[in-house]
Amino acid sequence: MPELPEVETFARALKPELTGLTILSADLRWARTLATPSPAQFKKQIAGQKIMDVSRRAKYLILNLEAYNLLIHLRMSGDLIIRQGKIKPAKHDRLILHLSNDTYLAFNDTRKFGRVWLTDQPDKILGRLGPEPLEKNFTAQRLYENLHARKRSLKPLLLDQTFIAGLGNIYTDECLHIAKLHPLASSNNVTLEQAASLHKAIRAVLKDGIRRNGASIDWVYRGGEFQNYFRVYGREGQPCPACAAKIQKLTVGQRGTHICPNCQRLR
Repeated sequence: MPELPEVETFARALKPELTGLTILSADLRWARTLATPSPAQFKKQIAGQKIMDVSRRAKYLILNLEAYNLLIHLRMSGDLIIRQGKIKPAKHDRLILHLSNDTYLAFNDTRKFGRVWLTDQPDKILGRLGPEPLEKNFTAQRLYENLHARKRSLKPLLLDQTFIAGLGNIYTDECLHIAKLHPLASSNNVTLEQAASLHKAIRAVLKDGIRRNGASIDWVYRGGEFQNYFRVYGREGQPCPACAAKIQKLTVGQRGTHICPNCQRLR
């Protein structure tokens, strides 16, 4: 599933291509892709809407329209493709927006888990999300206080989008390794010094991921190179870059998890 750096990469790539174009019509090819409103309302409301901006919140891509926000969550296999001129819908296109300038934006989703919302009240969908980890108000002190306000294993907590927005399986493993924290460590036992290390790691890993256009690790997301710089994720049996111990794979909260048993001891 695309995480914050991959969605940010999408937003940055689509923004100059889509901003200023008008949505002429919508071809909804699989109704369940649309979370809200009804298909009939969607087609009526979106027609004629000018795209004012393209942005991101957590793992949601946002097309800021004149009167609405189009929220897109790519989930497991979603992809957004710009096409020009006359097009023939691809096999897994679930939604196609016909834009001005003879442009089409296709939401292609093989596994059908992705969702789209058209709303004039985006906070109803985004309001429960946690802080953006790259914003100034996400401080080490705030992270420390929030960790101690809960009593949960670190990795499941960091994956909780109401705690921090945008982290997923890959980047959480990378952050915890840099901070030398075990994914099963209890959040309320993290010291202020450890919280500061984790805060620094989160911001550094996400910035590096964005700089490298995210990670391309499967047959869906394309174009990134961060996978060439993983420290632990997907490197089971390979040497830790910090101490050369063999990377181990665990299951934490039903998620495959990669750690260095030497650097990330569970105390």
